[in-house]
Amino acid sequence: MKVNVNKDACIGCGACASVCDKVFAIGDEGFATVIVEEVPEEEKENVVAAMEGCPTSAISEQKEEN
Repeated sequence: MKVNVNKDACIGCGACASVCDKVFAIGDEGFATVIVEEVPEEEKENVVAAMEGCPTSAISEQKEEN
């Protein structure tokens, strides 16, 4: 599982980083960023919670291309 943060939608509230700090962080510009290439299996539930809790729906799962 891979995720992206839409920088145009992110307001930098930090909800994602507080729910899942092993995958998300607030960068130098004040917006959320993904800090891992691939979401670890044990963090997937937290990532889903972060996606659902994002007030601007800025987090999305990156779909695999075939």
